[in-house]
Amino acid sequence: MLPEFKTDDPEGTKNSILKKIGKIREELPILLGKKERTYDRVIRPLNDLVQEMQIEFTVLAHLNSVKNSEQIQALYAEVLPEITAFYSDLGQNEELNLVYQEILKNENDTLNVPQKKVLQDAVTQFKLSGIGLPPEIKKRIQEIQVRLSDLGNQFSQNLLDATNSFELVLDRLEDVEGIPESDLNAAKTQDGKYRFTLHMPSYMAYITHGPNRSIRESLYKAYTTRAPQNGKLIEDILLLRNELAKLLGYRHYVELSLATKVADSEKTVLKFLRDLAKQVRSIAEREFVDLSNFAKTLGIDSLRAYDAAFVSEKLMKSRFDFDEEETRPYFEKESVVSGTFQFLNKLFGLEFRKTSAQVWEEKVQVYDLYRSGKLLSRLYLDLESRKDKQGGAWMHDWHSRNRIANEEVLPTAFVVCNFPVSTKDSYSLLKHRDVVTFFHEMGHALHHLCTKIEEPPVSGISGVEWDAVEFPSQFLENFATEAGVLKIFGRHYKTGETIPDSMIAKLKETKNFLSAMGIVRQLEFSLFDILIHEKNYTEEDVHSILQNVRKEVAVVIPPEYNRFQNGFSHIFAGGYAAGYYSYKWAEVMSADAFFAFVDKGIFDPELCNAYFTEILEKGGSENAMVLFRRLLGRDPEVGSLLKLYELKESY
Repeated sequence: MLPEFKTDDPEGTKNSILKKIGKIREELPILLGKKERTYDRVIRPLNDLVQEMQIEFTVLAHLNSVKNSEQIQALYAEVLPEITAFYSDLGQNEELNLVYQEILKNENDTLNVPQKKVLQDAVTQFKLSGIGLPPEIKKRIQEIQVRLSDLGNQFSQNLLDATNSFELVLDRLEDVEGIPESDLNAAKTQDGKYRFTLHMPSYMAYITHGPNRSIRESLYKAYTTRAPQNGKLIEDILLLRNELAKLLGYRHYVELSLATKVADSEKTVLKFLRDLAKQVRSIAEREFVDLSNFAKTLGIDSLRAYDAAFVSEKLMKSRFDFDEEETRPYFEKESVVSGTFQFLNKLFGLEFRKTSAQVWEEKVQVYDLYRSGKLLSRLYLDLESRKDKQGGAWMHDWHSRNRIANEEVLPTAFVVCNFPVSTKDSYSLLKHRDVVTFFHEMGHALHHLCTKIEEPPVSGISGVEWDAVEFPSQFLENFATEAGVLKIFGRHYKTGETIPDSMIAKLKETKNFLSAMGIVRQLEFSLFDILIHEKNYTEEDVHSILQNVRKEVAVVIPPEYNRFQNGFSHIFAGGYAAGYYSYKWAEVMSADAFFAFVDKGIFDPELCNAYFTEILEKGGSENAMVLFRRLLGRDPEVGSLLKLYELKESY
């Protein structure tokens, strides 16, 4: 059963969400009042009702991200507190908690593994909602959850508004000399000038290739000082998160966050991050010295943060006689998409069939996913940049696999990117890093779309521990530099020529160019995220902590005006609060699995099937570390991550 995405009546969608919330509130006492309170008579019907409502809410949330307008913003802001309050009420329902525990105990011998995981996860969530606490405490917890939801939405909207409000128009050719033709075409205005914005493709075009240093700094300053009002929101968010943690019996928000993750303690996470920093920082320092010395040959005596991308690009071109722009003609967007599907067919036997379906934007493409002739799921691709669309790239799940009245509900998901815009006169030509991004998001999508689990709370990516959720995405992106993969879709968009071996060799050579600097930057974000969630901090404290973390691990120190934190939506408007470390934690798992494939042969049938069966099909139905051990027969080893980045001194 595959549905249509309805975009023509957002007001009706909002009303439907509220109606469905009301229906669940009416049905819940009836379910709890049943004489026989079993999994099939109480838990499954309740989960089906919640899933039905969540499907409607996802439509509105998705439109808020990809088709943002004042109407959508208002509708989303109106329904968000209702959603948050509903889930809080559900999580604080004492009788429902007792039913979950009762069923877990009484049906332990007859429940299957996914059903047990549903119940166990729910019991944990009941605790995190304040079950068993006095009514006044539970009321305060709900108030905090609603307020945090609102603050996160404000944070995100402020960032989008700030990004949309800035533009820099240039009319001197010398100020755009050296910028790739495809980027210049995208920037060109009707009157022959060049317009640059803070949207990622445009911003990166100038910060990486723009010849005028003062203009680069102006763009950099505009980007790193976006949404200054978010500084106060951060203060409020941290205050409420720590109050919530203490009300629930935790020392601070980090402890609360780790209650649902693979990592067992803050100490474990900090040790992981700092040990990794010790192993790579000296290499990062040498990379920075190398970069600084090269900058001097370009007339830049003191390398600044706004020079780093520009000088890095020049150094890479000088050292490897390679410019990533050279890859664009071989990675036309449509060819990359169809070639990626061919690769996934060879790897996992998946078939993507293009289909016609209602969409929110004319360029969105829809594919039905098959394996061995059986329809598995549906995928929506929204890949090009637009003004009404949030920046970045992500996968958003819509339907989860389920079975209602013996009828299959198939999973659906959206993959969203911000690639260069195609027109009737020009193609969307991708850099290799864009190809890597697409592979990453497709890794997430497969994790959701290929599941066999028919219990929505643990189906696909649902129920996956947050510090393991990046494992399948990072695993898949590692293949995006393999010659056997690139030759599937690397075709010159004009001549049809296959990407040359020499260019693939250059991609491999440059893949880990300045990689230690990249790692310490991610460690900077991860440490900052953990440390600011230890107690209540003011806006000034937060900035001070970030500066101290930079002194500890960073090699590129940004100017004082940089307020990166005001744009750190991952932790202030997303799901990564006190969990950003998950990227590097999961990358250890993904690197380990990737090298297992390299060692046995990328398309080894036994290993491909094992990954599909144990990781993709199982989804969130078992602990991620249990599934990993079943795949490789051991725990992940950090040496694989260092090997992936070719940091030879470290492994």
